[in-house]
Amino acid sequence: MKAATAACVLWALALVSFPGSAAPADDATKAAVSAATTWLSLIDDGRYADSWTEASTFFRTSITQAKWAAALDAARRPLGQRMSRSLVRASETTTLPGAPAGRYVVMQFDASFAGRKSAAETVTFLLDRDGKWRSAGYFIR
Repeated sequence: MKAATAACVLWALALVSFPGSAAPADDATKAAVSAATTWLSLIDDGRYADSWTEASTFFRTSITQAKWAAALDAARRPLGQRMSRSLVRASETTTLPGAPAGRYVVMQFDASFAGRKSAAETVTFLLDRDGKWRSAGYFIR
């Protein structure tokens, strides 16, 4: 039950609506967007377990690697290969519902896949304890 609740928290983080623009406003936001792009490439390559390993401490303590990989496989496999992805907006915040206080960047990307021409990916990144921007949540619709 704890894993299901934790997974809901991760998805809820990604559902937060936020203002912002396509161009990152500052160096921190740019760094988070760059880290997110790299992290998303792990998912695009089917390296789901690696995406969990590279995620934030908060993320990794909220869901097991096996549950993350299974959930991601169920969501992404039907879409097929990613064809394109472009940043729509990125916004920095220090608070998110159900998450510890911290420094977050919430990003929305428009994406296209072989099996779905239009999808929206929302990615939440957290400045982790090690000083690196790492995933705190992912949602695709």
